[in-house]
Amino acid sequence: MSSRSALKPISQINVVPYIDVMLVLLVIFMITAPLMNPGQIDLPSVGKSLAPPIAPLVVVIRKDNTLALRDLSKSEQDQDVSRAELVEQLKEKQLFNADQSVVISADKNVRYEEVINVMDVLKQQQIKKVGLLVQAKGQ
Repeated sequence: MSSRSALKPISQINVVPYIDVMLVLLVIFMITAPLMNPGQIDLPSVGKSLAPPIAPLVVVIRKDNTLALRDLSKSEQDQDVSRAELVEQLKEKQLFNADQSVVISADKNVRYEEVINVMDVLKQQQIKKVGLLVQAKGQ
């Protein structure tokens, strides 16, 4: 009877070797962690610009698809313009400052096609900075 019990497989896992390995790894990490230097990244710095930012030109598209130009830097009233006059005035203003941005302010009832047509006119004039002016909800 003793020979049968000797041939019976052991159904328990011996975890002592795993604990030994884990303790060795813990000691290694505890020793090496303080010795590691975190990477230092030298980021480039940017000085403040001497010139203040330039206020954008606003192309206003009204409900009846008429155009107006508003210069926010001069805080003038909207000037009613045709497409040809808009192109002339934008060319003139871009000569003085090529980086001046232009934003389109369209009434919400204006067809999307009209906004795209104005954007196309601006693109044909090589105006690089074009944006859309929107109003936040609740205002």
